[in-house]
Amino acid sequence: MSTDDKAAGTSAWLYAGVAVAAVLIGAVLAPHAMQLTQGIGGGAPDSVAVISVDGPITSSTADQLSADLREARQNESIQAVVLRVDSPGGTVPASESLYLAVNRTTAAGIPVVASVTGTGASGGYMAMLPASDIYVTPGSMVGSVGVIGTQPSSAGGGSQIISGPDKGAGGTQAEFRDRVELLRQEFVGMVYDHRGDRLDLTREQVSYAKVYAGAEATRNGVADEIGGTDAAIQQAADEAGLEDYGVVRMEPPEQPGLGLILGSQNGTGDRTVVVEDSPFDYEGVQTPQYLALYGTPETAETGEVSADD
Repeated sequence: MSTDDKAAGTSAWLYAGVAVAAVLIGAVLAPHAMQLTQGIGGGAPDSVAVISVDGPITSSTADQLSADLREARQNESIQAVVLRVDSPGGTVPASESLYLAVNRTTAAGIPVVASVTGTGASGGYMAMLPASDIYVTPGSMVGSVGVIGTQPSSAGGGSQIISGPDKGAGGTQAEFRDRVELLRQEFVGMVYDHRGDRLDLTREQVSYAKVYAGAEATRNGVADEIGGTDAAIQQAADEAGLEDYGVVRMEPPEQPGLGLILGSQNGTGDRTVVVEDSPFDYEGVQTPQYLALYGTPETAETGEVSADD
């Protein structure tokens, strides 16, 4: 064999090796590339977006999830949304913020279906109320329509000078209870606005803030169907009129953990807001908290009021 023939053979083998490597790399990166192109729009196929609500709902996670929902509304390729929920709830303002973002999405004509994979309680339940259908597993925990209020153990005492009787104190105990009651009524009202015609429960029973196993929740109207996330995706696609579609799974926001919601490191259950590099001589401030949360705040010992008290 001539030198030229050997060179040609070597080149052919080298080309074949490069081609095989390119195919293998393409196979590995193809799913990721598809997910990226589906997020761009243009010629992307119609798709169902899966947005995960995992863990406690904080203002930070609510902002990130709201941004995901906004992207879903603005992306022409996304025709439906599935909320994959495994959350015990969180603060009332954050839960309300996420609820409004979900409600805005359904109002824009985008079908939203919820899938409870573990727990969808309190603020987690509030957030998915606008969904057309709530899918649960038989052992899912869902419901807990109620509010927990926590107050600082002390307010406005000692050597402090305040400009008014309620400055820094959060009001009287009666006013504090009134606020908790107002939030309870708001939450129950949301449930009846979205699910009143499906519920086999009175307003008083809903206000008990009971959590139900998925199988029971489908019988009393707190949830709709037994099924996993795949069933919820198919339902969302059906509602959007999709036969051939892709699935875009948006990454859930990072979770700081429940301790950052309750700030219970001082042993009282009060939330501590720490101000770094403060020009004043203090470490933080304690404020009243309103939690749409299923469970007991960690190490809460004083100043706790629930909606059922």
